[in-house]
Amino acid sequence: MRPLPALTPETHDFWTGGEHDELRIPRCADCGLWLHPSQTVCPECHAANLEYSPIGKGGVVVGLSVNHQPWGNGLELPYVVAIVELDDAPAVRLTTNLVNVDLVDARVGLSVRAVFEHHDDVWLPMFEPSGRPDQPGHVELPAAEVRAPVSTDRFEHRSALTGIGMSQVGRRLMRPAAALAVEASLAAVADAGLELSDIDGLSTYPGMLGMGMSEGGIPTLEESLRIRPTWFNGGMEIPGQGGAVVAAMLAVSAGLCRHVLCVRTVWEATFAALLKTGQAQPMGGGRASGDQQWRVPYGAVSAATFIGMIAAQYLDRFGADREVLGRIAVNARAGAVRNPGAVYRDPMSMDDYFGARLVSTPFGLYDCDVPCDGAVAIVVSAAETAGDCRHGGVRVEAVGTQITERVSWDQGTITHEPQVFGPAAHLWSRSALSRADVDVALLYDGFTFNCVSWLEALGFCGIGEAADWIGDGSRIALGGELPLNPHGGQLSAGRLHGFGFLHEAVTQLRGDAGERQVNDAEVAVVSTGGGTPGGCFLLTK
Repeated sequence: MRPLPALTPETHDFWTGGEHDELRIPRCADCGLWLHPSQTVCPECHAANLEYSPIGKGGVVVGLSVNHQPWGNGLELPYVVAIVELDDAPAVRLTTNLVNVDLVDARVGLSVRAVFEHHDDVWLPMFEPSGRPDQPGHVELPAAEVRAPVSTDRFEHRSALTGIGMSQVGRRLMRPAAALAVEASLAAVADAGLELSDIDGLSTYPGMLGMGMSEGGIPTLEESLRIRPTWFNGGMEIPGQGGAVVAAMLAVSAGLCRHVLCVRTVWEATFAALLKTGQAQPMGGGRASGDQQWRVPYGAVSAATFIGMIAAQYLDRFGADREVLGRIAVNARAGAVRNPGAVYRDPMSMDDYFGARLVSTPFGLYDCDVPCDGAVAIVVSAAETAGDCRHGGVRVEAVGTQITERVSWDQGTITHEPQVFGPAAHLWSRSALSRADVDVALLYDGFTFNCVSWLEALGFCGIGEAADWIGDGSRIALGGELPLNPHGGQLSAGRLHGFGFLHEAVTQLRGDAGERQVNDAEVAVVSTGGGTPGGCFLLTK
């Protein structure tokens, strides 16, 4: 049974317009702006006077992914998920399914028209080929216009990263999430040369989220550690997973606390195993609502699919192919071979990459990061205390946190992963250092294409030039011009969901990375997240 959206007053007309063979979209009655997803206030004139109106059913495919992975959503495999730009409102895009089309004919640029599939009280807008010539669409390249710093003072310089800790990491460890979090926390505090009683702040991402994505947030951490913090923070509406560290830096720089313990825990692999045996329950149930209603009914339930649609737009626009993605995957595995803590350490070739099964095009198995169990903890300390800590402290030269585009997977930037260009441009606006100063890059690789987006956003190569810049992969290898994820990243070392990159950056800048150590590493760039949300750091020795 295909998942269906909930009918609410704000979305009812969109999901039922098909009963009258009408594609209905909200439109501002004051200024005429077409809007999607459905909302109640016009962002142009700020009037709360929106009305659903019929719009032309023609459009063009600007992104698509052929999904081969069973997600338990009742859809027959394979199926095509697409982003369609409407002819009569190019700024409006719908995530949908392509129907009545052969897979070999599903492509970016295909002209399509809306048809409707009826389920209960819902008419899902789908799209089929219209027979018109292909079109390029109106997809614009990202333009990150950042705000100038409000002063020459940098809060970043009033804190330092003084301790790091990592729990056991592996596939299906079947250990409680809180135990992993405590293991990493105690290791980080000891690494800093501190006592648990010295910790007066707690920060975690993403808070009390289930599905194997958290230890339980601040309540669980505080119950387990009994720190009694003077300041705490938990949640996910921050600049990437590393936003928990940025928040801790702000708290330290404001004098709220002196040593903040930042924790990120995942136990996705164990959670998946518990689901199969009925010992855990999935979140939600019932009909999809909120942001999920625009994707879940169409089988876009994984980031592999909605990032895959964006990657397809990129590859089509710039004439690249999967080889550039493969170079990133193979490089990550080469790093993991040198990392005794990595989940996957067997060598991998380009033939292995291309021979792997497809997940959601253009992504195959090795384009996707590895679900695992593990926790990472980082101690953020007031800068004046770093000299008293065991290893001193790694300094934060700058952070990048600004939003410069729509916070959306399909309405704003779709040539690259969204929420990457803004933080990247913001980072460089807060430092006198340049890209040429960077010795090692720890860039978020939930999928290989994420690295492409961050490399171009940070300016290591031009927009659309990643394939030529990466070349045969030697440039991003250990010993190359810009060593990328020398620990194996999330693609091979395991999905520690952002914090693993910060842990590796500190390890590299300390010179403690063993066989994977980058020579004379003094400056590291780190990114966490991307999509919604994202952020980045520039760290110095």
